[in-house]
Amino acid sequence: MTMSRRSVPLFLSVLLLAGLVLPTVRALGKSAQETDSTTIASAPTAELHPVLIELFTSEGCSSCPPADMLVQKLDARQPIPGAQLIVLSEHVTYWDHDGWKDPNSSPALTDRQSAYEQALGHNTAFTPQIIVDGTEEIRNGNTPQQVEDVLEKAKTAPKIPVRIGELAVGSGNPLLLRVHIETGENFDTHNAEIYVAVALDHVESQVLHGENGGKRLVHVAVVQELTKVGKLPRGGKFAQDVDLKLKPGTDPKNLRLMAFVQESGNRRVLGAALRKPAI
Repeated sequence: MTMSRRSVPLFLSVLLLAGLVLPTVRALGKSAQETDSTTIASAPTAELHPVLIELFTSEGCSSCPPADMLVQKLDARQPIPGAQLIVLSEHVTYWDHDGWKDPNSSPALTDRQSAYEQALGHNTAFTPQIIVDGTEEIRNGNTPQQVEDVLEKAKTAPKIPVRIGELAVGSGNPLLLRVHIETGENFDTHNAEIYVAVALDHVESQVLHGENGGKRLVHVAVVQELTKVGKLPRGGKFAQDVDLKLKPGTDPKNLRLMAFVQESGNRRVLGAALRKPAI
């Protein structure tokens, strides 16, 4: 797979101006249980249907800030009734040699985007790119209605329940997180894999060089680690304690944790869940 530095000019900026993101903000439920260790509280309510939105982006790409902003607004305002939009900002590496090395970029995330390109039948990668539930894209040139249709379709797709238990943060350098992950039965006809993403809730970066030189960029749900923690065979369930290591200096209060189930072949997301820090 050829990794290109191709960007999408003015990607989604028209959608932002056209008011795709409605001014309705839904408060996601949080648990404030006190424990002996730092805990992370459950965000979604039972009625919300999860939709996983992955943004492949780079601080070295001048067309990416509008997409970063769109994902921030989708995350904060939750404009699709009945849906919980779970966003991931995945910073790729192939812009890093073009004047600015993105401090959040990861070769593993570049490889993940490459796997999507193969599944989607593309012969090259580009930024920014937004993929919904592993199979649909929000593309340059989409109207606000088309984008809303993609999200509404994803909301109505059957999903496997995914539950993230209370998350304990232990001491040490790096910090150790332990969490219990459970899923419902895999109703699909294919085997699937279970991933856990550790992301920084909020990141600000002063870009000194490259296409965005001089700009201060803001990101949400910036993936630090994306780990495959198990498999979910058809007809099976998953229940397991998972240990995750945080990078030294990570503030547990600036974390969010996502778990999702994804088919290994066509990359379709079968279920997802989110937990955010207790304040």
